[in-house]
Amino acid sequence: MNFLAPLFLAGAAAIALPIFFHLIRRTTRDRLPFSSLRFLKPSPPRMNRRSRLENLFLLLLRCAALALLAAGFARPFLRNNTTADTPTSPNRRITLLVDTSASMRRPGLWEDARAKAAALLRSAQPADECAVFTFNRTATPRFSFEEWARTPAGERSALALARLDDTQPGWSATHLGDALIAAAESLQDQGDTAFTGRKEIVLITDLQEGGRLDRVQGYDWPKDVALRVEIARPTVPGNAGLQIINDPHGTVASTSTVVRVRVTNAADSRQEQFTVAWARAGSDATVGTPQEIYVPPGQSRTVSLPAPTNAAPDRIVLQGDREPFDNTVYVFPPEPVQLPIVFIGEDTQQDAKQPLFFIRRALPSTPGLAVNLTVASPAVPAPPGALESAALIVVAGSLDAPAADAVQSAVQAGKTLLFAPRKPEDFATLARLLGLPQIVAEEKKPASYAMLGDLDFRHPLLAAFADPRFSDFTRIHFWKYRRIDAQAIPNARKVATFDTGDPAWLEVPLQKGRVIVFTSGWHPEDSQLALSTKFVPLVFSMIESGGSALRPLTSVQLVDAPVQLPDAAGVPMVVRPPGAEPITLTNGTTRFTDATAPGIYEFTAGATTRKVAVNLDPSESLTAPRNPDDLERVGAPVADTTTKPPVSPVRAAQLAAAEAEGRQKLWRWFLIATLVVLLTETAVAGWSLRKRAPAGEVAA
Repeated sequence: MNFLAPLFLAGAAAIALPIFFHLIRRTTRDRLPFSSLRFLKPSPPRMNRRSRLENLFLLLLRCAALALLAAGFARPFLRNNTTADTPTSPNRRITLLVDTSASMRRPGLWEDARAKAAALLRSAQPADECAVFTFNRTATPRFSFEEWARTPAGERSALALARLDDTQPGWSATHLGDALIAAAESLQDQGDTAFTGRKEIVLITDLQEGGRLDRVQGYDWPKDVALRVEIARPTVPGNAGLQIINDPHGTVASTSTVVRVRVTNAADSRQEQFTVAWARAGSDATVGTPQEIYVPPGQSRTVSLPAPTNAAPDRIVLQGDREPFDNTVYVFPPEPVQLPIVFIGEDTQQDAKQPLFFIRRALPSTPGLAVNLTVASPAVPAPPGALESAALIVVAGSLDAPAADAVQSAVQAGKTLLFAPRKPEDFATLARLLGLPQIVAEEKKPASYAMLGDLDFRHPLLAAFADPRFSDFTRIHFWKYRRIDAQAIPNARKVATFDTGDPAWLEVPLQKGRVIVFTSGWHPEDSQLALSTKFVPLVFSMIESGGSALRPLTSVQLVDAPVQLPDAAGVPMVVRPPGAEPITLTNGTTRFTDATAPGIYEFTAGATTRKVAVNLDPSESLTAPRNPDDLERVGAPVADTTTKPPVSPVRAAQLAAAEAEGRQKLWRWFLIATLVVLLTETAVAGWSLRKRAPAGEVAA
């Protein structure tokens, strides 16, 4: 028998009271009636013998009542083997989730995170189950539940910490939502339906504002999984970051001499004055004149930084900030995409009524796109190599036999040909290109105009117009066209037809290439197509659907983003990451996915070298800590945000005793026994009194 409040047992000392009252009894047994006592002086009876205990059974009952009452208030319980071995809390299944994103590189953060992880692992009970995950863009398991179960209980914490010590914060962004989902699913995937303990995710992170939580908002969080957040604190609060301003295609939004950068200052920062300057390749030594900038905490400023003309810098550095991990951006000018176009016809370049004029206007050169338009005569084949490298071949009219044969060979090798006949006789050239005897065509002039009546938006040529906002072609009027029978051309696919039912645009495959036929031209003499907003995207759609890239290869991008590689033409591609050994890629590799650190990456294939600047994700510069309530707003049930000290053995024993006493509730039986004893004592006392009294007194 054990007692939860043993001090109440001191109340058992009240047993001495009944004994004391029995010993000091001074009344006499016999009483004699006397007439009058008024004139007599009171005199106590003289005791002729020592006091002694009388009626021992009644005395024992009264003592037992006091002892039972004291024992009941002491809250007794039975400590059996099951109670002694019961843990202080239900067994837990814990997934430890440790942040290793770039923001954790700040001084003091990783050390604090590791200390919190070590405290949790060391406090794990033998019945607990733990797994360790690290996360940045993705969650990576470091120590699984299966390894925890296989490892002896005394070695689990040390081995899990050793796995964590092998990891350091990287340069990736913080995808907190994805990591929480992965941790919750790791708890659910154990498949142990008999597990009745507590499932918990312990998140150790700096909980910075730049962490992405969008994935959690639509996630159905498990009902039996709780989340506890342990926030790691940096040695010095505040941070300022630097980022390059790109255009939508990932190229530097700048001219050849000016680069625009943005300086962002965290809300908890203590610095306001900074300088921005260019730095030499391979070092942080600044070149040129640094530019001072004032950025209040919680705000950002944009700086246009002229590039020095007498040096070859490849980075811009931010000075004045005590957190250096995001104070450098790497810059490299973009390489424009070469887009060769061949136009074969009798048009003059300055005639605003001819097809060539509008083709030239639809394909202007930009900083990211270098259009090389080659104009050839129908009677003379195009210059050597022009057709073989062309992204698009345009034929407006008839071709002589040598020119037609050259175009046919290029199309059969995989090129795209846009054929726009000016008159019905030009279809003889199309028949020669397709290897047909002839194609019958006639000139058709509608009474007013013709419109496109049926368009196949599933075709790659019109896929860009599939959205209802862009699919209206009714405002384009066609004054005349050449009527042909599409069924007379084998494998011809109608891309668009007129409202009269005649084919407007056709696609005809020719071995590896294809021929797109416009039965009406785009120049004003035939239609309004060149004057509409649909013409330019239509031409670019022809080029892109033919396999040619129109966007420049990105020269500035973020860490972990795949780098699109140029065609190496069977030559092995060698990658030189910053500060690392060269990597040789296998032939046919189109993307490089190991850009895991900021810097300048060089891609060499034969004599061709391309450089790409890889920078830190700007979201990692938003280091101000967010409120843990933000996690609850997106559906993650945060249980506690403070570190709880481990339960001491003494406290654990007390909790186990309280649990056993609350479950057994033996005090109720002691109170019942007390009531029974008191009732018995009352009955015995009454019986004894009646037995000692004289017969006349009892009768009275």
